[in-house]
Amino acid sequence: MLHSKTGEMKLVIPIMVCWLYMVSAYAQKYSNEFLSIGIGARAQAMGTAVIAGGQDVTAGVWNPAGLAFAEYEISAMHAEWFGGIGKFDYAGIALPTGVPHRKLGISLIRFGIDQIPLTLSLYDSDGTVNYDNVSEFSAADYALILSLAQLMKPGSERFSLGGNIKIIHRSIGPFANAWGFGADLGLQLNLSGWKLGLLVRDITTTFNAWSFSFTEEQQQVLTFTNNELPVNSLEITKPQLLAGITRRFVFGQLGLAPELNIIVSTDGRRNTLFAGDPFSLDPAAGLEFDYKSFVFLRAGISQFQRIPDLGGRELLGSRPAIGLGIKLGRLHVDYAYTDVGARQNTYSHIISLRLGLKKAQE
Repeated sequence: MLHSKTGEMKLVIPIMVCWLYMVSAYAQKYSNEFLSIGIGARAQAMGTAVIAGGQDVTAGVWNPAGLAFAEYEISAMHAEWFGGIGKFDYAGIALPTGVPHRKLGISLIRFGIDQIPLTLSLYDSDGTVNYDNVSEFSAADYALILSLAQLMKPGSERFSLGGNIKIIHRSIGPFANAWGFGADLGLQLNLSGWKLGLLVRDITTTFNAWSFSFTEEQQQVLTFTNNELPVNSLEITKPQLLAGITRRFVFGQLGLAPELNIIVSTDGRRNTLFAGDPFSLDPAAGLEFDYKSFVFLRAGISQFQRIPDLGGRELLGSRPAIGLGIKLGRLHVDYAYTDVGARQNTYSHIISLRLGLKKAQE
């Protein structure tokens, strides 16, 4: 039994931390949103505008069609969001298949919040506080992405197709977990130097089946603190259409590659630059400047949102990004500085590595 309002607050605060994370499981408009954060410091610095120009191992996440142009290479990234609270990790590999102009990609993603205090058993049966009963748990999302890409028309007008099979696992400590499955389909087209990209994300609609397992004692505590007991449910991620265009311009030893992407969501009105129901449009733009394809400077902007201020006015917010990169032989080192939350004080440093193991044998 609980005997004081102070005791109630000590329980409610950490429960709310857990529950805020679980709410995302029910908000189907933003289902599996951790996959939209994106991987790779180059892509982040470009404002995530890489649907048309991404043609390395990271294309397995962004647009699997670009994987057809990738070498045999590996990549890894670590980032910490929201002041180090959220940890985002990625590892990927692009492999030749033995079939001409066909590549296989494997990508692993984890986004998690660790060391969350569990105080559901903070009080003993006699009502006394026992801090020895406090433990920790993690709330984490995992994705395994298997990609296959094929160059359909080798030559000056190169056309590639690619697809993803996604296996998603989401867990909230020992209380809740979900398994999900989905698929993506993408293409890239090279026309006289112009690169066009198209991706249908979650083309099959992705389904996450949630199950919950609270003990009887934990259910009593949740009921006492006015928390709703969740029930087994199905979470749905509706398709998104992403389109992009890019071209690299060469000026002697200098290169300039702008890219523009348009993201079309189909799950109802969102807080985007062009909001509608059921379709909302969100642009993203990036710019990459290079010297001898050796040193790279990048900038981008995305996630335009309308944000009300204290005076009731509506302001236009966005997620800006900058970054740089360097190529040392087959090793690419990239850095980005960006704001995943589109708010002040949520900027993060992102570093990713990409290593070409050897030229893919066709």
